[in-house]
Amino acid sequence: MHAHHFPRLTREEANLLSAQSGPWLHIDAGGDHGQIMRGSEPFRPVDRVLWDAHARLEDLDRQGVEIQISCATPIMFGYSAEPNVAADWCARMNDHALTFASADPSRLKVLAQVPLQDLDLACIEATRATRAGHVGVQIGNHLGHRDMDDERLVAFLTHCAQEGIAVLVHPWDMMGEGRMKKWMLPWLVAMPAETQLGMLSLILSGAFERIPKSLKICFAHGGGAFAFLLGRVDNAWKHRDIVRENCPNLPSSYVDRFHVDSAVFEQRSLRLLTEVHGTNRILLGSDYPFPLGEARIGTLIEEADFLSEADRSRMLAGNAEEFFSLSDAYVEA
Repeated sequence: MHAHHFPRLTREEANLLSAQSGPWLHIDAGGDHGQIMRGSEPFRPVDRVLWDAHARLEDLDRQGVEIQISCATPIMFGYSAEPNVAADWCARMNDHALTFASADPSRLKVLAQVPLQDLDLACIEATRATRAGHVGVQIGNHLGHRDMDDERLVAFLTHCAQEGIAVLVHPWDMMGEGRMKKWMLPWLVAMPAETQLGMLSLILSGAFERIPKSLKICFAHGGGAFAFLLGRVDNAWKHRDIVRENCPNLPSSYVDRFHVDSAVFEQRSLRLLTEVHGTNRILLGSDYPFPLGEARIGTLIEEADFLSEADRSRMLAGNAEEFFSLSDAYVEA
């Protein structure tokens, strides 16, 4: 349920968002490889399965994946644009996503993006998109200096809870710019930190006390550094009143309020994830089709000898079916 797509956007279409930094796709002459562009600058080399739904279905067949839930590549978010421009852009990108899924709607499901910089417009687009066929929404974990405890973001999550819209939170626009220049350090250090920051901002601010418990929210990349550092957070809550100021309960008591995906790539990390979150709150995620994703989707879960068959079934399919309301057929073992 954590995979990405990018439509075959032209430079002209990208200009509708921003003439300087709008994202578009340059495809090589052979048609199998390309480059995501940001304005006139190359952003990331990519392969055909990112934009070609039929090529993706063939690859999913090879990998043994029956259903995949895909979402926008975060460069498509458009959060820096004027709200009305962003709203039009998001609606256009969401229509592109449904066109992508139309190659086989029973196997390809998509999440919508929303103009998160404007609460009313974000709520309108989330509702419109899910009624049009999206199975949920994907949002970034912050807007500039506004973290997830910002009242407008809390209000958006409340809207999603009330409307039954599932939410995937994906890190983007990582912290530490200028200090992590090489070796993909923004992805290796800042991205997990951004994810943990989003989760803790909801817990320690008391936002979960105001958001309905019906909210279905999942954090990508295994929740980043959250599981490993949760003991540190609990310890701080016990000994420092500044940590308890807005959080009435032990931070670890809120793990039943959210899900995480399984994209942690290592058996010991997956074991910790199951011990902290429980096997019923971990969804199969891969970050497909990017190089930092799981090369063979589901391998980590399938090879985990500490999981029961019931656990594997939940994590490989059942949890996602339930979270995104894909099927009523799953019955927990």
